Amino acid sequence: MTPALKELVDQWLRLDPNEETRKEITKLLEDGDDAELERRMSPRIEFGTAGLRGRMEAGWARMNDLIIIQASQGLCAYILENVKDARSRGVVVGHDHRHHSEKWAKLTAAVFIDQQVAVYFHNDVIHTPLVPFTVKAKGAACGVMITASHNPKQDNGYKVYWENAVQIIEPHDKGISASIKQHQEPRPLDLTSLAASPLLKQFDDAAYFEYIGSLCHHRSLNAQTPLKFVNTSMHGVSDTAMTRAFQLFGFPPYIPVAEQQKPDADFPTVKFPNPEEKGALDLAIATATASGADYILAQDPDSDRFAAAEKSADGKWIQFTGDQLGTLFASACLDNYKDSGKALSKLAMVASTVSSKMIEAMAHAEGFKFAECLTGFKYIGNTALTLEKEGYEVPFGYEEAIGFMFGTQLRDKDGVAASVVFAELAVSLQKQGKTASSHLKELYEKYGFFQTSNSYFICTEPRTIDAIFARVRNFDGKGTATPSYPKSIAGLEVTSVRDLTIGYDSANPPSYKPALPLSSGHMIQFKAENKTDGTKVTLTTRTSGTEPKIKYYLEGSGKDASAVARLLPRVVEELSESWMQAEKNGLGRP
Repeated sequence: MTPALKELVDQWLRLDPNEETRKEITKLLEDGDDAELERRMSPRIEFGTAGLRGRMEAGWARMNDLIIIQASQGLCAYILENVKDARSRGVVVGHDHRHHSEKWAKLTAAVFIDQQVAVYFHNDVIHTPLVPFTVKAKGAACGVMITASHNPKQDNGYKVYWENAVQIIEPHDKGISASIKQHQEPRPLDLTSLAASPLLKQFDDAAYFEYIGSLCHHRSLNAQTPLKFVNTSMHGVSDTAMTRAFQLFGFPPYIPVAEQQKPDADFPTVKFPNPEEKGALDLAIATATASGADYILAQDPDSDRFAAAEKSADGKWIQFTGDQLGTLFASACLDNYKDSGKALSKLAMVASTVSSKMIEAMAHAEGFKFAECLTGFKYIGNTALTLEKEGYEVPFGYEEAIGFMFGTQLRDKDGVAASVVFAELAVSLQKQGKTASSHLKELYEKYGFFQTSNSYFICTEPRTIDAIFARVRNFDGKGTATPSYPKSIAGLEVTSVRDLTIGYDSANPPSYKPALPLSSGHMIQFKAENKTDGTKVTLTTRTSGTEPKIKYYLEGSGKDASAVARLLPRVVEELSESWMQAEKNGLGRP
């Protein structure tokens, strides 16, 4: 064992207050398993804009009691230093149903109460959107949600919302991370006396469901619909909230996927509890087919994401992509805004830069404002708040990874809100003799056809990833000071390049500085066009902050749907073989 590893192990055994996780490390020590100890101890799990997320095991590189306590101590100190009246305003703490979630929420609450900070706490499992909603409703100093969203069952996480009820962004992530490192010594905590503390306050969901009800526009029509909906909670926490939301909208009860209806931390019927994953909706499809349902609604385990599928005329199920759902939602929000009689010049919608450009096309045609931002609701929510300050109303924002934001009271994604808004749209379309998919085709005919092809390459070697992106930035091999990117792809001319890693945008002379903030990882966006027929593609490649992946987001657009469909596989092929050199670099594919 190296001296550095021994120091990390000794420090862990000295500080860890949990007997079980101390035993894990002691056993590895007794077995002489230095390799596993190295994996458990280094590098330390790092607090970032997504908070913390990782495997539940002992060690500095994992999620456990000690990491939760230290994170809460550092966050508490940072909040007290940077948020006015934090002690009296309090913090909001919630948790999902995963293993250890309830205990870690109580440890978090205990740390804040130990420092005389009031805590709004929910005694039962909740869905994630309730935390940021309550932060805003209570005017709290911050919020913490214990969840790993749609990660595998071995994982858990610690998500933080700032006082503006949006996930944290720079510089707060770095400030909190530094504060955590300054507050490593765990203070003694007594969870048995937590419930008796006068600083522990309960919060309920009454105001949240008032907000959900405010999103309903056609309750009487909903009550009369012949449509049948199947809903899956993906072994997560959404069923109770979904039942209540359906009642508020006046829908007849949905048909639950019984095997996935109730919270189960082991997610027994799915390998990855993410509605986007292949096969995740198999049980929902079987239930819907057997019951003669028209649509499937799905939320991920912590119910901040939403997916949907429609039964087509031939009996097959059409699963909508996040971008297709975003297009349908944007169209519905636009129609509702027009009906209100308000000036379209004051309407704004937001999407991440890797999402479809369809809403941008709608905005140009209709006269409302479209704003794009970096990937993640921490940026979407903050962009919406900025637009509000500029006098815009922002009823909708989304990202292609099936996250959707509605109304003005919640600046984060919400799977429950998305589910009932989609169901009401389906009801309204059915009354007009349409379906969601047929309406989508109408929107393509009106604004132009858009098709996406998103996927990723797998690479576990950071040096290889760096080398791949370095080569893309020096594609002509000359190594000049000015970056040299590929000039064409699949026969299309590259018309602009925006590199949010080095801060370069070819479309913004003379400074060539991008309007969007820089990305912490590699991120380059290319736009290319066939000048003859007007077919265009937008291709974004970026690294994942949490997984060993190079992700790509590809969208083609044009008047000829078949031409776009033929083009996208050719772009992916050239991206793989020429730009990424997938075979040479040993890149895996899903």
